[in-house]
Amino acid sequence: MSRLRTSTGNRVAAARVITGVGAVFAVIEALYILMILLGANAANGFFQLVKSVAEPLALFFPGLFTLDSHEIGVLINYGLAAVFWLVVTGLLARLIAR
Repeated sequence: MSRLRTSTGNRVAAARVITGVGAVFAVIEALYILMILLGANAANGFFQLVKSVAEPLALFFPGLFTLDSHEIGVLINYGLAAVFWLVVTGLLARLIAR
């Protein structure tokens, strides 16, 4: 009996970690979106750091929709990437928690 409880506890813990990682990825994408929309200084070191992390996490979403407004394009493309990370890690966490 104790093995079953420990195994279930480990699965739940792993699911929480996966959900947390997805949330962190989504927050990074959201931070990048906010910095673009609010007109952050592109030469700033913090902006460069967030951009260097957000771009690889966006996977194939940048350029998915090409719009006339750069800000709206970033909002849609990187917003989709944030939602993607939340959904995929949520589904993965559910599978592991079973």
